[in-house]
Amino acid sequence: MAVPSAPDEPGLTNSDPHERSSAPALRLALLGVLVVALLVSAGVLIWLLADRRGEAEELQSQRETVMAQSEQFMLRTGTFGPDMLDEQNGMPEYREQVKAVITPKFATSFDKQAVAAEQLVAQGGVSREAEVFATGVAVMDEDSATALVAGSFTDSFPQGKSGETVAAEPVPFRMEVDLVKTEGEWLVDDFTPVTGEEGQ
Repeated sequence: MAVPSAPDEPGLTNSDPHERSSAPALRLALLGVLVVALLVSAGVLIWLLADRRGEAEELQSQRETVMAQSEQFMLRTGTFGPDMLDEQNGMPEYREQVKAVITPKFATSFDKQAVAAEQLVAQGGVSREAEVFATGVAVMDEDSATALVAGSFTDSFPQGKSGETVAAEPVPFRMEVDLVKTEGEWLVDDFTPVTGEEGQ
């Protein structure tokens, strides 16, 4: 007489023990893949954010350089006096400091304008001092920019027999300064007074 076999306990199967042992290993491998994918995604995100931040910082740096060059241009063109005159009644130092911040093309027309300043100083003993109140970038791309500069010019000149130097009332100005990037350096290429409705 055959002995009846015991019924299988609920929840137990006669599966292969190798299959049961491979399940945790598969889960562990899958978890490892997910962790690696997460780390790679985080790395890419950090790289993208750093790249964008770097671009923003570079753009801000370029804007600051444009504003600084525009300010220097106005200060240098608008500041001169008898102490700059040489024996020929020219102002070579004045010309040199302005040409350091302008393009060679603009330097040609500036030389003609500098003659008037030299005559003003040599014949009238006039001194002029520029002051910049504010600068801003109106338009900018990779190799050109337009800045706005506001400030004033103050002329001083000898008066009467004593020759005492008297300062005139400051004359305000608003200038639109055009710059171009030449061999990696921002240089002033032209400027235009901003007046009337356009200035408002």
